[in-house]
Amino acid sequence: MAFNQELEAITQAFSGHGVDEKSLIAVLGKWDPLERETYRKKTSHFFIEDHERQFQRWNDHCVRLLKHEFVRFKNAVVLWSMHPWERDARLAKEALKKGSISYGVLIEIACTRSSEELLGARKAYHSLFDHSIEEDVASHIHGNDRKLLVALVSAYRYEGTKVKDDTAKSEAKTLSNAIKNAQNKPIVEDDEVIRILATRSKLHLQAVYKHYKEISGKNLEEDLNDLRFKETVQCLCTPQVYFSKVLDAALKNDVNKNIKKSLTRVIVTRADIDMKEIKAEYNNLYGVSLPQKIEETAKGNYKDFLLTLIARGG
Repeated sequence: MAFNQELEAITQAFSGHGVDEKSLIAVLGKWDPLERETYRKKTSHFFIEDHERQFQRWNDHCVRLLKHEFVRFKNAVVLWSMHPWERDARLAKEALKKGSISYGVLIEIACTRSSEELLGARKAYHSLFDHSIEEDVASHIHGNDRKLLVALVSAYRYEGTKVKDDTAKSEAKTLSNAIKNAQNKPIVEDDEVIRILATRSKLHLQAVYKHYKEISGKNLEEDLNDLRFKETVQCLCTPQVYFSKVLDAALKNDVNKNIKKSLTRVIVTRADIDMKEIKAEYNNLYGVSLPQKIEETAKGNYKDFLLTLIARGG
C-alpha cells in the first residue's frame, strides 16, 4: 500500500463511530519515526504545528473525542454483559446526572419496558445506589418535567389483553380537549393527561392513540408541543418508530457524544426484545437497512459487535 493510501486508511480508521483497530495496527504500527512525522504534518485536523518549538502536538479536543471512540466497544460489551435490571438502573442514574438533555432515557426505560422489567430496574437501583429511582427523579428534576417523570418511573401497568373501548374513546377525547386548551392550562400541569399516560396499559393506550387520530385526523404526538410528552407517547404507542428515530440520529457523524451513545444503548437493550421489528421500521422510514447503515458508519470491533447483536433477532 502506497504511503498516501496508508494516510487515507488511518484517517478513515479514526472517522465515524468507534475506530478501525485492524487498520491502526497494520499501518500505524509499522510506520517509522519519519513516516509518523509526515502523518502528523499532513493531518492538521488532528495535530497542531508549534512553529516556534518545531514539533506537532495533538489537538486536545481530538484526543478527547478519540477517547470516546476507543471506549465504545468496551462500553457496549460491558452493557451487554450486565443483568438487564442493573443496566437500566445504571442508565437511569447516568441520565439523572447528565440533566435535562438525557431525561428522554428515563422515559424510554419507564415506557418501553414491561412492568416486571421496570420493577426489576427499580430493585437494582436500590441495590446499587441506596436510593429509589422515584426519590432521585423527584429530588433531581425540577420544573415541568418532574410530575410526569415521577409518575412514569413509579408505574406498574396492567399487561393483560382486556381493553374497554368506550373508556379508551373517552380518554382520547380528554386528551384532545386538553391539547386544545393548552394555552389556558399547559399540558404538563394537567393531572388527567398524566394519569392516563402513566397508569393505563399499553394496549389501552394504543386504543386511545387510534381513537385520537379518528377524532383529530392527526397522530397524538403530532399535536403535542412538549418534548417529554411526545417521547412518552411514542415510547408507549409506537416504540419501533421511536427507536428507529433515535438510531437514525445517533448514526449521524456530526452529532454530539451524548446522541452517539444512543446507538449502543438502543441496540444493546433491544437486541433480545424487538430488534426485528425495529429493523423493519427503520428500513420503512429511511429506505436503507439498519445493518447497512451501521456498516457504513461504525468502525472496527465496535461495528462488528453491533452487527452481531442486531442479527440475533433475525
